[in-house]
Amino acid sequence: MLDITLLRKDLASAVARLETRKKNQTFLDVEAFSALEAERKVLQTRTEELQARRNTLNKQIGPLKAQGESAAAQVQALMTEVNALKAEQESQAARLEAIQPEIQTLLLAVPNLPHASVPLGEDESGNVEVRRWAPQGGAGAAATPLGFEARDHVDLGAPLGLDFEMGAKLSGARFSVMKGPIARLHRALAQFMIDTQTEQHGYTECYVPYIVNAASLSGTGQLPKFEGDLFAAKKGGQDGEPAPDHSALYLIPTSEVPLTNFVRDEVVAESALPIKLTAHTPCFRSEAGSAGRDTRGMIRQHQFDKVEMVQITHPEQSYEALEAMTGHAEAVLQALELPYRVVLLCTGDMGFGSTKTYDLEVWLPAQGTYREISSVSNCEAFQARRLQARFKNAQGKNELVHTLNGSGLAVGRALVAVLENHQNADGSITVPKALRPYLRGMELLRG
Repeated sequence: MLDITLLRKDLASAVARLETRKKNQTFLDVEAFSALEAERKVLQTRTEELQARRNTLNKQIGPLKAQGESAAAQVQALMTEVNALKAEQESQAARLEAIQPEIQTLLLAVPNLPHASVPLGEDESGNVEVRRWAPQGGAGAAATPLGFEARDHVDLGAPLGLDFEMGAKLSGARFSVMKGPIARLHRALAQFMIDTQTEQHGYTECYVPYIVNAASLSGTGQLPKFEGDLFAAKKGGQDGEPAPDHSALYLIPTSEVPLTNFVRDEVVAESALPIKLTAHTPCFRSEAGSAGRDTRGMIRQHQFDKVEMVQITHPEQSYEALEAMTGHAEAVLQALELPYRVVLLCTGDMGFGSTKTYDLEVWLPAQGTYREISSVSNCEAFQARRLQARFKNAQGKNELVHTLNGSGLAVGRALVAVLENHQNADGSITVPKALRPYLRGMELLRG
């Protein structure tokens, strides 16, 4: 959530920065916000005036009461006025209290402001490539052709146990089942990623709930704006009767949600920062609005696994942490010998809560293009303000932390990339050296 003080001081500037996200799109109802703010100021000023007048009258009443019957009429008149002022003040305060949630509702739908270093752009065409890497040539190298016609992961995975028909039978479209060799490869990838982030990069491994409450999703920005992208968790009642829906529980779209909420309503010690957390979880997304996109294969599934990285940092260190986290995701891709590039997202392609985002895109030979496999974002205090996540600074005052999140990596997309980049002409898959210890030394996967 944006700092309301910023909006009060320079609304026009904030709106102009928001408009760099998308032209001709309204992110903040300026008229409604300005009207509520104007009313709030009037009410607040009037409430303060009423309180000041009551204080003045109350100071007069005491001495008059001491004069006894001679001042009784004056005392009564003053008390009548004080009671009238109190009633008006309570009425003003009640309206002032009612306005706050109205302003809050407006602000909860407003995205974060892009950082000054973010390139301007309407969509992904405005993104800027920062660097690329390939195992054959290191930094700056492009992916080397396989030397034969590439098969896609669907064809390569089927003999290894990748089964989309069974996924559709059990759950519907955009679900998959993995059996045998490919299930072991998927598990090995997740374990390798967790080990890399904990042992090499200093993250604390966590096990978190896969179902969270609405407060958690509101804290990280998925609610209320993106409820359509979530899967609600319905609780059944007794004897088959549906339970009343007052629990508001949802399947997690990413473990960023529970991990970041560790600091909700907390004041952490400055010495505890940065807090670095990671978790391997399934993620559940309805993929609202993506009909017809990536219908073949594992690129866009309703359920997929991800190893998430979250950092809670001092505000002065969040951009240093952003660069480091991007490197932590890159380290996994390099160890897996997968060609990739790093892209700085433009204003029109960033996520709702982000102020600056790097995407890591892995090369997929069958598609002949790079596809996103990790997104690393700095949210600055945007989530922390919703979460009321603070630390006590050197002056002893509470200050909002900065929050960052990123994939380290998306396991299913990493599986796709391993299959396609390490395929051989006969359809077998060469296991990357980094994964062999997790597969009992296996060097080759065959159907």
